Amino acid sequence: MAVSESSDKLRDFSRRQPVNRRQRSRKVQKAESKKVKVPNQQRAGAGAAVITRSQNNATPPPVAVGGRRPKQGLVMPSVVKPIPTAKGPIPPFNPNNVKVRTVRAQKQPMPQIGRRVSRKTRLKPMARAILYAIRLLIVGVGIGAIVGTVLSVLDPATRMVPVSTPSNTGNTGQTQSKPTPPAGLYLTQEITPLKNVVQQLATATPNLSPGVFLVDLDTGGYVDINAANALPAASTIKIPILVAFFQDVDAGKIRLDELLTMQQEMVAGGSGNFQYKPAGTQYAALEVATKMITISDNTATNMLIARLGGMEALNERFRSWGLTSTVIRNILPDLPGTNTTSPKELGNIMTMVSQGNLVSMRSRDQILDIMRQTERDNLLPSGLGAGARVYHKTGDIGTMLADAGLIDTPTGKRYVVAVMVQRPNNDPRAEKLISSISRAAYQQFSQSEPTPSNTTSNLPATAYPSPVMASPATNTPINPSIAPPISNSYPAPMMNPQYYPPTR
Repeated sequence: MAVSESSDKLRDFSRRQPVNRRQRSRKVQKAESKKVKVPNQQRAGAGAAVITRSQNNATPPPVAVGGRRPKQGLVMPSVVKPIPTAKGPIPPFNPNNVKVRTVRAQKQPMPQIGRRVSRKTRLKPMARAILYAIRLLIVGVGIGAIVGTVLSVLDPATRMVPVSTPSNTGNTGQTQSKPTPPAGLYLTQEITPLKNVVQQLATATPNLSPGVFLVDLDTGGYVDINAANALPAASTIKIPILVAFFQDVDAGKIRLDELLTMQQEMVAGGSGNFQYKPAGTQYAALEVATKMITISDNTATNMLIARLGGMEALNERFRSWGLTSTVIRNILPDLPGTNTTSPKELGNIMTMVSQGNLVSMRSRDQILDIMRQTERDNLLPSGLGAGARVYHKTGDIGTMLADAGLIDTPTGKRYVVAVMVQRPNNDPRAEKLISSISRAAYQQFSQSEPTPSNTTSNLPATAYPSPVMASPATNTPINPSIAPPISNSYPAPMMNPQYYPPTR
């Protein structure tokens, strides 16, 4: 069946058309002089549908009498454009060659009566809002990343050029930099009652000039009487030498079992028994350091000075610790007193050792163990009560008597004491003055409650009774041969406890 479409509508005709319908079609074609005659091959047989084109004729053709009426609703298109005629001979009809123009028919909208709105249509505004929110979030994150990158590029801290430490051209591989001094004393306020007692003791012994420095390591309370004056060090100079030795042990520069050879120029008189051994005798480094402190061996001291790089190298190290008065100018024994230090610097050294600021904690324990074995005990130890421990080193030349160390009381209090007394040549009163000052300090600190490191822990009970002290009379003269009693009427200073964590 052949089908043709117009620009407006497509209509189907009945397959069976009456005979007179076909004849009328031929007459119409003959009446038109310019129309092409349809050959016999184009005439459809019985039962075939015939489609004709009319020129702007919307009225269907009349139906012959006795013919079948076409189906209702099938009408000719209102406007059908005629197919242009071709010039020349008319080719035979071929249904396959019929040109058909395709016209898109407009779809009639369906009625929306009773039509249910879908979920997709109902959520469309919500989805659109979510989409906008996601877009704004993406844009915000992108802007934030860009701004952060710009700020990081413009940050002055990222453009700082590290300052290199100038190197020493004289020594290859070494840098000449000034080290930062380690943390030392933490002082809060002066203990006035104890200072008054010490000053009374010093006044009662004329011709003696003491320098005294006392520090409570728990509270930072202190006593300072001429403590910053540089005085002849005598054998107390061996304390910083011992600390320097264990610094090199920590650094791996010296081994404790390293053998040191005693040279002839190192042999010195005075205290010690190394001087009686022949030159060339070898000793372990730890033994040399121990003899330097326990029996104050001068020969052992000279051996360590040489092994640590000499006097100037040690002085440079002392300055790096922040010490300015502690200087070695002569090998031991220094009877003229050219080697100097001060009570405050000796107390500072002992404080740094206790804190572990200069050496490791293991070396700190070895230093204290060596200083506890000091054989001379008629100065600071003579003023302590039973159960107290003292780690100290004495110094004794004709014009100077000194003792400095660290004290642990049975109650758990720890304090530093350094006393240096200038005296007439070998004046025995200096020994009694140091013992009296030590007793007064012990009575003051032992009656003070130690600062607990943990508020939930209880201090263990000790079998050592606390010393009984009475308040002195207002105008009672002080006997310099014994330690004066300390008044209990003075309230202990209220200070925040200070702790010293070990540092390297």
